[in-house]
Amino acid sequence: MSRLFQTLRVRGVTLKNRIGVSPMCQYSSTDGLAADWHVVHLGSRAVGGAALVIAEATAVEARGRISPHDLGIWDDRHIEPLTRVAGAVQALGAVAGIQLAHAGRKASTGRPWEGGKPVSDADGGWQPIGPSALPFNTGYRVPLEASHQDLLQIQGAFVAAAERALAAGFQWLELHAAHGYLLHSFLSPLSNQRTDEYGGSFENRSRMLLETVERVRAAWPAELPLAVRVSCTDWMPAGWDIDETVELARRLKAGGVDLVDCSSGGTAPNAKVPIGPGYQVSFAARVRAEAGIATGAVGLITEPAQAEAIVAQGQADLVLLARAFLREPYWPIRAARELGAPAPIPSQYLRAF
Repeated sequence: MSRLFQTLRVRGVTLKNRIGVSPMCQYSSTDGLAADWHVVHLGSRAVGGAALVIAEATAVEARGRISPHDLGIWDDRHIEPLTRVAGAVQALGAVAGIQLAHAGRKASTGRPWEGGKPVSDADGGWQPIGPSALPFNTGYRVPLEASHQDLLQIQGAFVAAAERALAAGFQWLELHAAHGYLLHSFLSPLSNQRTDEYGGSFENRSRMLLETVERVRAAWPAELPLAVRVSCTDWMPAGWDIDETVELARRLKAGGVDLVDCSSGGTAPNAKVPIGPGYQVSFAARVRAEAGIATGAVGLITEPAQAEAIVAQGQADLVLLARAFLREPYWPIRAARELGAPAPIPSQYLRAF
């Protein structure tokens, strides 16, 4: 029997298979509000047979958006539109997840298809914030160095966002601590040059994330899963690395995190990333083995046999597909047919098969 199509139980939630839709920014919101696009985009992946559908990086503060068009959850008025998204995903057979995020020093940029350049105040941009006053790249704004009061406020924003996500009906919560965004930027010595208790040593650099996890876990129901996406390496000398990730994962597990979503990169614009099929899977395997926590593998996982091997060999508990799902919303149906598993074909579509 295919391991990819076996169930996975995490706390009180059961995934019908080991295939998840990775959070993918759509840059299609006005004032952070979910729109028809989000309902159709995420709902169609649920129709296609994914067990877990995670909504894109959703900003916990207005200044925590990557672009002016990002999805948001910093205000109660965001709840009702998100309820439509979560309700559609669940009605169509998947577990509805959402990723809570803060862009940090990489905020106030344009949409990728419009160049992705920093956005000025005149064009609707804003002042980013980060652990240190270090811009992400040439031409980016210098971020405001966060004060202790700022850190408490941001942690509180994550907690309030988790409460709104629950009110909207989401069953799976992921905190975004990867790709050079705020929580990751505290972890990496490349972006964090503070000299207080939030900078310097591994203990100090991991403090912001671990405190945020502690507060969110206390607000998020005990029966619902909490995941954290991390960049397992910066792919840079003297940057965050896999050894630190393994130790962080141990502490995340102790703090009530159920799964580590293992990605990489994003802190340094000049990093040399050896991109290839499954290039991040070894990170998920090592975190799973050494930290004793469930992991999700992500990154150029495109073929059913490849995904099957990752789960069957114990490298990860879950595979999370991104661009593959943009190209092929019904990827799990093809995977099941190729692997000899019962295909999750909606009754309405059976006549096409």
